[in-house]
Amino acid sequence: MLYCAANMAPSLERRVAIDAARAAGQLLYTELHRPRRVAYKGTPTNLVTEMDARAEELVVGRLLAAFPDDAILAEERGAQAGRSGRRWIIDPLDGTTNYAHGLPIFSVGIGLEQARSIVLGVVYDPTRDELFVAERGAGAWLNDARLTVSTTEQLEVSLLTTGFPYDISTNPDNNLTEYATFAKRARAVRRLGSALLDIAYVAAGRYEGFWELALSPWDVAAAGILVEEAGGRVTDLRGDPIDIDRPRIVATNGRIHDQMLAVLKEVRGQ
Repeated sequence: MLYCAANMAPSLERRVAIDAARAAGQLLYTELHRPRRVAYKGTPTNLVTEMDARAEELVVGRLLAAFPDDAILAEERGAQAGRSGRRWIIDPLDGTTNYAHGLPIFSVGIGLEQARSIVLGVVYDPTRDELFVAERGAGAWLNDARLTVSTTEQLEVSLLTTGFPYDISTNPDNNLTEYATFAKRARAVRRLGSALLDIAYVAAGRYEGFWELALSPWDVAAAGILVEEAGGRVTDLRGDPIDIDRPRIVATNGRIHDQMLAVLKEVRGQ
């Protein structure tokens, strides 16, 4: 049973996930400007550093020490079966390319899935010491402040954010047409390089909307619940519930959601 009301004590799951995210984030921050060992996962645009593995080992170790029967899905080690019916979905370093270049825009993400629903999400940005947390039914929080999405109602005055696939140069479905269209229809479009922070910033009201054509479970699991608990809306590109194992995502303040879906339908012909 998870924490589910603002006047109750935080759940053990919440406490352990926060501690693990903070510890991994501080490790990453401490090592940020030291020499890196960079390898490639298929293409020169899909990087992995030794810090991805170190941060992941720390997070997974703490989670399994507290919840040994839970399953794990982590970006670097992959899937590990469990017996509890619950699954932790972990991105130990979201924004690896930024990190490898010494650009301090990255995060740690930990999501807990139960009965095919994300019930807990933690995203930690160690550079700004910003901890985003949401539990199903208990709201979304940034440090000690409750989050709420923006009240902007029109796409034309909205600030959006997105990302691109690693195989952008060879994949025809590379988001460039969508990006160009939204750049003309919205106030502006940003690209930070960390999907977890992009989505968390929608929950915080810093952006009105985020979309991306194809992500991995760990890019979304910890952050989508933030938007929902902050009063926003999260769907796939057609407005249906997202498939957490193959996420194609639109996350917004809710007020511009249908406008974004309409643009995507126009551009993609779906």
